[in-house]
Amino acid sequence: MNRHQLLRRAKRLKRQLWALYLALKDPGTPILARVVILCAVAYAASPIDLIPDFIPLIGQLDDLLLVPLLITLALRLIPKDVAARCRREAWKHLVAGERVKTPAAAAAAAIFVCLWLGFAAWVLHLLF
Repeated sequence: MNRHQLLRRAKRLKRQLWALYLALKDPGTPILARVVILCAVAYAASPIDLIPDFIPLIGQLDDLLLVPLLITLALRLIPKDVAARCRREAWKHLVAGERVKTPAAAAAAAIFVCLWLGFAAWVLHLLF
C-alpha cells in the first residue's frame, strides 16, 4: 500500500468518524447505535490506547481491528437515511477544511488518561 492510498483511507476514516458524531446527535439514531458510536469515537479520539503501541504487533493490532469494527457495527445499527444524511454533512464540513473537534474527543482523552494513571498507580503500589 503506498502513501497516497494510506492518506485516502485516513481521510475516509476521519469522515466516517465525523458522520458517526453527527449521527450521535441525530434523534433518529437508536440507543444501541449511540452506545457503539460513543465507544468508537472515544477510542479513536483517545490519545492513549488500551494496549500501548510500543508492544510489538499487538499494540498496533488493536487500532487496526477495534476501530474499524466499532465503526462498521455503528454504521449497521444506524438507519440508512440517518447515515446518508450524516455522511453528506460530514463531507461538507471536511471539504470546507473545518477541524473536527468534539466534546466526545475531549471526554475520551480525559477518561483514558485517568484510566492509565490509575493503572500506573496500581502497578507502583504493587511494586512498592
